[in-house]
Amino acid sequence: MNDTELLRMMGYRLKDAYFDKAVLPIGSTEYHGEHLPFGTDTLVADSLAAAVAGRVEGMLKLPVMPYGMSHHYSSFPMVLTIDTETLIRVLKQLMESLNAHGVKRLLVINGHDGNIPALEAATREYRTEHPEFKVAALEAWWVTAGDLLPPGTFEAWGGLGHAGEGETSMMLRVAPELVNMSKAKGHIPDLPAHVQVKWLFREITPYGVTGDPTKATSEKGILMWDTLVNHLVDFLEEMDRNGWEVDKE
Repeated sequence: MNDTELLRMMGYRLKDAYFDKAVLPIGSTEYHGEHLPFGTDTLVADSLAAAVAGRVEGMLKLPVMPYGMSHHYSSFPMVLTIDTETLIRVLKQLMESLNAHGVKRLLVINGHDGNIPALEAATREYRTEHPEFKVAALEAWWVTAGDLLPPGTFEAWGGLGHAGEGETSMMLRVAPELVNMSKAKGHIPDLPAHVQVKWLFREITPYGVTGDPTKATSEKGILMWDTLVNHLVDFLEEMDRNGWEVDKE
């Protein structure tokens, strides 16, 4: 079945199709410097989810969630945020809805750092209450891409940063028409090692950007996107073979 997007699906097609798992992309709506759109986190997560659902048998793509916990970015303009407690409740209720309809396997593709605590809490709590419901998550694609790609792929700060080299490269793959490289400028903050300082974003960058987006290229974006999609497809196929058991002998 080519169309796996729930929002676009007619009721009779859903009735005739077979879905035993779903993918939920979650993002945010927040400032990404002058060179990227406010929906960057949402667009990237949604793009990855659509590609994965199109290649994995029995996977339903759920509508993307465009809001996340972005309070720490809210000193920059037009950040739309919900709190962590609300996000936890929403995620648990979505899992409950899927479970009630017999879809008991979920992949979450997260596009925003502020969502990670809520995602961790919601999935751990729900699985404890409903062990029959299986969940996997790509919590931080920007870290995973760096781990999977060859050393030296990125030129600045390991490709990391908010609207930095890696994220800007991904947007040059996902929605290049929404990227204005002439406006790209960034800042690499001098952060302490090993211990996390819980910063407000205005404290570590004057531009609403960390990392160096001027090093971004579409070629890096294509490499990141392809690598992540292929990795997720391989992961899901292996999980299906193993019945979604993580220690299958």
